[in-house]
Amino acid sequence: MAAVLRWTGDEDEPVPAPLPSARCHRGRRTPGQALELPPELSSAVWRGAELGSSVTTVLSSGFPALDAELPGAGWPCHSLTEILQPQPTVTEWRLLAPSIRKVVASGLQVVIVGPPKHPHLPGLRFAGLDERHLVWIQAETPSERLWVTEQLVKSNSAGLLVSWLPQARQEQIRRLQVCAGACDGPVFLCRPAAAEFEPSAAPLRVQVRLGVDWELQVHLLKRKGPTHESDILLPSIPGGLDSILTPRLMKPSLLLAARELRDTEVPRVVGSPAPRQASVRRVAAH
Repeated sequence: MAAVLRWTGDEDEPVPAPLPSARCHRGRRTPGQALELPPELSSAVWRGAELGSSVTTVLSSGFPALDAELPGAGWPCHSLTEILQPQPTVTEWRLLAPSIRKVVASGLQVVIVGPPKHPHLPGLRFAGLDERHLVWIQAETPSERLWVTEQLVKSNSAGLLVSWLPQARQEQIRRLQVCAGACDGPVFLCRPAAAEFEPSAAPLRVQVRLGVDWELQVHLLKRKGPTHESDILLPSIPGGLDSILTPRLMKPSLLLAARELRDTEVPRVVGSPAPRQASVRRVAAH
């Protein structure tokens, strides 16, 4: 049985307003009651629909179009970055060449671990890297490459570190990411394109392919921010070739398109003409 409550005070005395119901306000908030954070907290909050700002220092990639899509506008330091590509030692040097020049200009060392092919020193000189600032560690087995990479990251002994770890497992990459917090320079792990479908603790994952006109096609598989849809086209001609390539060879796509158009044209004459016969003049017999 429900009890009926009545106000027993004087008729002239105002009736007190009812208390707000917790049931009506639990989990609901009107637009006018939005909670405003202090400025120092609001600047540290990252929303998933926005491109995150790096909480550590970054190293510019040297490509303005790529920096515009990277959190913090550059390669993150104190963190891992994965470079996925169909074939090793083809695109990573061209992608990292501008950053390598900045590291060498500051007097720091560039350390590479276990490259599948021997570095081409004349080509690296065009990229701004000479033998005085290059430390090449040729580790043969996957366990050796992983161990050397972890020790270099922990010791913080490289201005920029590139390691080829095609067979690294998920827990190994997670361990490297934890250790990378003590490394002042960026750490790049080069892995095959098939690793795109494997989980990874690296905060930044980049897929790189070669284009027809010498450009790099870069797709951000993972970043702190919204999903990256389209590819980023970066002009990148191998060192030394830009001075000897003709204007036609600078755009091979135009040559290929002209060849395809020529091959698809319908010939005007079908078959070959019949051989010409000698004309015979007939003379009437008398």
